[in-house]
Amino acid sequence: MLLHDMADKFNAVSDQLPLPDQIRPDPALSEILDDEVRHLASLLAFLAGESAFRHRTATRYPLPATRYPATVTVRRTTLALASAAEPAGLALAALGAAVHRLGQLSGLAHQAPGPARSRALTIEHQRLVDCLGDSRIHLARTARRLRTAADTRTPPAATAMPAPSTPIAPSRSR
Repeated sequence: MLLHDMADKFNAVSDQLPLPDQIRPDPALSEILDDEVRHLASLLAFLAGESAFRHRTATRYPLPATRYPATVTVRRTTLALASAAEPAGLALAALGAAVHRLGQLSGLAHQAPGPARSRALTIEHQRLVDCLGDSRIHLARTARRLRTAADTRTPPAATAMPAPSTPIAPSRSR
């Protein structure tokens, strides 16, 4: 459930980002980026902290997987949290680049009008759109990794009844 919950949270960040045709260099976008950078940073911090906690616990208190089958699940969950940190970090970096592009657009808006400014505005706007698109891609990858790990089940150990070696005679007691 933890992995599905985390995947939902990463999808929620992605859902808050504007679609390419909705991206405008205005204060509303600045506020969205501010909120989602903070939200994503807290999710990434949770991934790192939970992964570190689980790793420390497994190292300090090792349990043999043969005696504790849940250990395999704990290890798989720890690995999933740790592996989700990479695309989450890339998503955060892309949002950071989007903040930079938005700042560039703001600076260009105060320059004298002309063809060079128009070209620069078009280029920076496309770069902003690309940064937000990259962030969405990385957020989707993060959620997909978490869901895949959550939906992968370790096959249970085979527990078959041993076959009797000698036939059992029916009871004749009255």
